[in-house]
Amino acid sequence: MAGEGLFNERTSVKGKTYFFDIKQAANGSKYLMITESKKVQDGTYQRARVIVFEDAFADFCGGFKKAYEFMKAGSPQS
Repeated sequence: MAGEGLFNERTSVKGKTYFFDIKQAANGSKYLMITESKKVQDGTYQRARVIVFEDAFADFCGGFKKAYEFMKAGSPQS
């Protein structure tokens, strides 16, 4: 899936790099692509991606926030 890049953010944590890219598809809709990249034993990079389209973004963020709050506090927050 290729699209026009609108926003890019990168952060590295303990040997893994996370990329947060917002892109625009050919039909004009926006989507968030989160990529985790890590170097494996043979020297190559292993990548995993999650793509969230604009129409599902608010629900995705709500679920992400609940998961973050649970990990931070040890219990779900309302």
